[in-house]
Amino acid sequence: MMNKIFNFVIKHPIWVFVAIIGLAFLASNGAKNLLFKSDYRVFFGPEHPQLQAYESMQKIYSKSDNVYFLIVPKDGNVFSKEHLASIQELTKQSWQIPYSTRVDSITNFQHSYAEGDDLVVEDLVTDVQSLTAADLNRIKEIALNEPQLVNKAVSEQGHVSVVNVTVRLPGVNPITEVPEVAAFVRDLKAQYLANNPGTEVYLSGMVMMNTAFSESSMADSATLIPLMFLLVIITIGVLLRTITGTIASVTVIIISIASTMGLAGWLGFYLTSPSSVAPIMILTLAVADCVHILSTMFYEMRQGAEKKAAIAKSLQLNLQPIFLTTVTTAIGFLCMNFSDSPPYRDLGNLVAMGIFLAFIFSMTIFPAMLSILPVRVSKDISDSQNNMHKLAGFIIAKKKVLLPVVSVITVVLALNVTSNEVNDDYVKYFDETVPFRTATDTMQENISGMTILEVSVDSGQSSGIYEPQYLKFVSDFSDWLRQQPETDHVSTITDTIKRVNRNMNGDDPSAYTLPTSRELAAQYVLMYELSLPYGLDLNSQINIDKSSTRLIVTFKNLTTSELIDVEQRIQAWSGANSNQYRMDIASPSLMFAHIGQSSVESLLISTTIALIVISIVLGLAMRSVRFGLISLLPNLAPVLVGFGIWGLMDGQMGVALAVVASMTLGIVVDDTVHFLSKYFHARRERGETPEQAIYYAFGNVGRSLWITTFVLVVGFAVLSISSFKTNADMGLLTAITLLVALIIDFLFLPPLLLAIDKSKSSKANQTDAQWDEQQSDLALKREAS
Repeated sequence: MMNKIFNFVIKHPIWVFVAIIGLAFLASNGAKNLLFKSDYRVFFGPEHPQLQAYESMQKIYSKSDNVYFLIVPKDGNVFSKEHLASIQELTKQSWQIPYSTRVDSITNFQHSYAEGDDLVVEDLVTDVQSLTAADLNRIKEIALNEPQLVNKAVSEQGHVSVVNVTVRLPGVNPITEVPEVAAFVRDLKAQYLANNPGTEVYLSGMVMMNTAFSESSMADSATLIPLMFLLVIITIGVLLRTITGTIASVTVIIISIASTMGLAGWLGFYLTSPSSVAPIMILTLAVADCVHILSTMFYEMRQGAEKKAAIAKSLQLNLQPIFLTTVTTAIGFLCMNFSDSPPYRDLGNLVAMGIFLAFIFSMTIFPAMLSILPVRVSKDISDSQNNMHKLAGFIIAKKKVLLPVVSVITVVLALNVTSNEVNDDYVKYFDETVPFRTATDTMQENISGMTILEVSVDSGQSSGIYEPQYLKFVSDFSDWLRQQPETDHVSTITDTIKRVNRNMNGDDPSAYTLPTSRELAAQYVLMYELSLPYGLDLNSQINIDKSSTRLIVTFKNLTTSELIDVEQRIQAWSGANSNQYRMDIASPSLMFAHIGQSSVESLLISTTIALIVISIVLGLAMRSVRFGLISLLPNLAPVLVGFGIWGLMDGQMGVALAVVASMTLGIVVDDTVHFLSKYFHARRERGETPEQAIYYAFGNVGRSLWITTFVLVVGFAVLSISSFKTNADMGLLTAITLLVALIIDFLFLPPLLLAIDKSKSSKANQTDAQWDEQQSDLALKREAS
């Protein structure tokens, strides 16, 4: 059946070319439906428990998506008339930011004080121009002694300040909402800098993080994919020395990527930072199919075969191994569906779709173009071919040394897998060239981190927050949080109630305590709320029926393991101090922390499943259960060694690296399958001894294996220069793993085959000199035929 298809392709190449291009054009039209989502929530499925907890808390209290303006005066003093005036103006203008619902700064902080029997609540800074030196000192003293401001709106030293803008994104059109806010904010920053040359301004917050996700991906698409295309073209052209093969390969790559992304658009996929690198992966994997077909075709032509006959022979010999590698690679990528993070599931599905399309195109339009275009190949055996022959001879001669030595090195490196720690820092998803990373690091160094936990404490009854026992629990909890070494700031309603109690007792410092009765607490909160201006109410801290309050805790920029440790300490403190109140903990930071852990669990499941399925597929294809199982050694070892090397290099694993094992497991099978297919072809079809079969395998596919590995390594190495760290780490670890796979397939697999597939023929005991003589005779016979 397949021979008939191949014959049709070779006999009617123009019809095949036109038909495939037409179908690819129809498929690629769907790309216009692709949309890019930059919201960090896309990393979590709707069923993710931490996301559900966070969304539930957002519904109860006001939303906390935000933009931080970090204001750094060059003179190091926020409390001057000039800087306070500029902050006051920025606070006023920030209300114009699209979807803004609240703006907090030191100038509009609702300062309360007693005036006789009255409670006065007003902006901390009012008429700036009329402020005297004494007024400025008073404002500074109040601000630097106010728990709700220090390390939140102003640093302890008073040298930097923050304007925090809370936004409520409608979610109607997330594609445009975040960019709209970011563009407005950047314009506002530019205006501020133009009017205040003595100040630096940095932009951080959740909205700017979402923007960084989007812009990093766009930058990768604009730079990495073109760079990869250029490198692939140069690599194929230089290493294979063929213009025709390069043109045909590039055609397969282009239509594979275009068709995949078009079908993704038709199927309703959307792009995210991780899934946007699918074209790079499809590009590198599509090259492998083309190189194997070209290498075998050139091999046959060097033996004297006519071009079309060589193409047909190459397709026949490579159909099974290319199909097997396509299936096994797809299995590896499809196992990424076990990930808890939708973007990585999408990435796996897109690449699996792309490599199947690449397989179809490499078996149709690729040979059709080779049939149409002129191809010239020298019949002389190339230096590379001689090098492969020499390498085979070396491995056969040193097989008793290579097998144990490579095995020991592999085991030693693989043992370092345990050095890896599941740890992530979403701020460090971006390198230092990304403005969001620079802003957030500067904010961490000068005032506070960006890691936040939102803790809702439910009293269990309407108006229960006024109970003295409840208030004491919340106050004690707030004090305990402030004592933790990671804490920068705690926002809690009990600070406000204490301040009002002090105000109502003649501003006596000793009265900075909680009221002793429920009625008094309720009265204080009501008085304070009635005095607040629009937009600065207590909805961010108290729910509607006054049954629960929310604490917002800001920490230093923590890694995921550190944050989970804090969460566990909070739960332990709550359990030890009260079982009466329900405590819910949520935040984007916490979501990222938990998804990293769950991704590792899914990694173990997906890798196990992939191993089982791949071993079954290879066992059936090679008609040997024993060799199917043995083939897993050179397939699993590169993954273990790759992660072992990563343990020595870095040791930190995030969400992206958790899926690399499933992904690379499918890719590394490529080398093994192609080598084994040629080995068994020599053993079964040609009747050669194990040693002869090793020579044949190296001579037939050795060159194409190192070329395809080189292209794959270069492709993923290009990904490693991405400014988006998750993509960069994934690219680097994958490149390391693929390079290790080639080394193992060249130096470990052949000695292993020789050890377990001993020939009964006396030829197995011939000397190296006899082997060289025999191989020369075989080459002459093949040339003559």
